[in-house]
Amino acid sequence: MGKTIAFSKVELERDVKLIHSWMNESHVIPFWGLDGPFETFKQHLNKALNDPHQTLYLGCLDGKPISYWESYWVRDDMIADYYRFDAADQGVHLLLGERAYLGKGLALPFLRAMVRFQFQVSETHRVVAEPDIRNEKMIHIFKKCGFEPIKPIELPDKTGLLMICRRDCFERK
Repeated sequence: MGKTIAFSKVELERDVKLIHSWMNESHVIPFWGLDGPFETFKQHLNKALNDPHQTLYLGCLDGKPISYWESYWVRDDMIADYYRFDAADQGVHLLLGERAYLGKGLALPFLRAMVRFQFQVSETHRVVAEPDIRNEKMIHIFKKCGFEPIKPIELPDKTGLLMICRRDCFERK
């Protein structure tokens, strides 16, 4: 690809305006539902940053933030109610925020980089996702990364498609 992908932990004061702007992009609103007033979003982000079961990241391309990521431990998340999880299973949420980078083939390399990062925990053998069932583009990207569709699930804010990426499948891809 000839570009550097890196992840930087989100810092509230440094990053809240940028992430809020992404949450108000027309391609993000239907799937995240976090558009709205800045102060409301800032409180949401602060709460998420203080939640010990997850870590929030900016995905950067050659040092420029273009995406938002949530890496979380399944055992402490509501998704644990939807399948038989292992103690070290991790999950991922993401969005490509910068409109200028949409349709450039970046989602898959970024997703592969994040999943590779999550598999650096030797006990983690599965990474899960639950994209909105209407988000066909992201479901396609997850499949190309090695995620297998398991079943539709009714979550409080959406109908998601539970998908699981097993370490051995990921490494083969």
